Amino acid sequence: MSVIVRIAPSPTGRLQLGNIRTAMINWLYAHKHGGKFLLRIDDTDQERSTKESDQLIQDDLRWLGISWDMFARQSERMHRYTEAIDKLKAEGRLYPCYETEEELGLKRKSLLGQGRPPVYDRAALNLSVQDVEKFEAEGRKPHWRFLLKDEPVSWIDGVRGAVTIPVHDLSDPVLIREDGTLLYTLASCVDDIDFTITDVIRGEDHVTNTAAQIQIFQALGNHVPRFAHLPLLTDSEGQKLSKRFGSFGVGKLRDEMYIEPQAVWCHLSRLGTSDPIEAFTDIVQLVESFDMGKMSRNPPKFDIEELVRINSRVLHQMSFGDIVKRLHELDLHNITEEFWLAVRSNLTNISDVKDWWHVSKEVIAGQISDPSFTAEAAALLPLEPWTERTWDEWMQVVKSRTGRKGKELFMPLRLALTGREHGPELKVLLQLLGRQRVVDRLNGKEA
Repeated sequence: MSVIVRIAPSPTGRLQLGNIRTAMINWLYAHKHGGKFLLRIDDTDQERSTKESDQLIQDDLRWLGISWDMFARQSERMHRYTEAIDKLKAEGRLYPCYETEEELGLKRKSLLGQGRPPVYDRAALNLSVQDVEKFEAEGRKPHWRFLLKDEPVSWIDGVRGAVTIPVHDLSDPVLIREDGTLLYTLASCVDDIDFTITDVIRGEDHVTNTAAQIQIFQALGNHVPRFAHLPLLTDSEGQKLSKRFGSFGVGKLRDEMYIEPQAVWCHLSRLGTSDPIEAFTDIVQLVESFDMGKMSRNPPKFDIEELVRINSRVLHQMSFGDIVKRLHELDLHNITEEFWLAVRSNLTNISDVKDWWHVSKEVIAGQISDPSFTAEAAALLPLEPWTERTWDEWMQVVKSRTGRKGKELFMPLRLALTGREHGPELKVLLQLLGRQRVVDRLNGKEA
């Protein structure tokens, strides 16, 4: 059987770091094994789901370079869930419960007070016809629970190894709310059966759910996928991601931090593996090195500073063809291949290109703090053509003639050439400016 994996985001917001990493690992797994990737929008919660979030999720995945072979929306598959519900009811595995949320809360509180796990007591199974009639006369609507078999559920997890969950410690899961809406637990199983999902790769916060879902799979048929549960991301200190990091999604990474999608791949897809985090510009290299067996059970640490460093290294490797689309997204339509190759090794993120272009190609007024010194430096400027050594050679001559050194030598020249105390590296900038523009700026002219 060929590999088929899926991600199933709910369209209640944009994808965040954990979702992005899970999507990447599923995509890599599918491509490593020559399989298929399903994007399923889990939009059964119509009150919270929005078309805008649905579209943003798709746009974010495309920007990251994550494509899908199949697509589905749960809201368009309700007939299949109804069929599954009817089957489970007919076989006595789905039963109605009439307790209110307050009553269930009191039961849980009582059990916890006795030092016992807050497992549902299945009182609804003992309701008489009269009890049901009374509740319905009161206007109560039932929620529906799946009747778990009291037997351990075991599987070989792709990350955690052998896992056994004692089902007697679990409450029968609610599959249908009082208002008739479905919970993820049932709809997900029906979808995984229908799309023949071979591997469910998701966060370890679903481990307990998996035990219940395996029994649902078995009750609905014989198809049970393999499971792999990834440790959840932590911050650089090993703590649960803060709200600040937890809210990091494509919008923040792309539009605020100017992180490239290749850098996100390099960092997130290798977090928690035995492979080093390295700068790649071609995802094929990540596919070739991917191995689920390299995943650690220890929570991976997301380090924003490491992501920024990787982003810088990625940019230094990117050809003009790789980056031209991103330049256009930032309205940098005038950048040429020659200019890109000259400045890329000095960039931390792509927005830095704006500074290089502005300072080297647009008219600016430099700051002349010592006119006699900058004029003398202009007179000592060598003739073109220039090379990468021109700046250092020129500085040696200026230093020898004026006796200046260090900040006293460099800062007046930087202010005259760029109008600012910090910015592009001068030995690279010099060649981009050209001799006439350098002379004009050193002499206090706008150029």
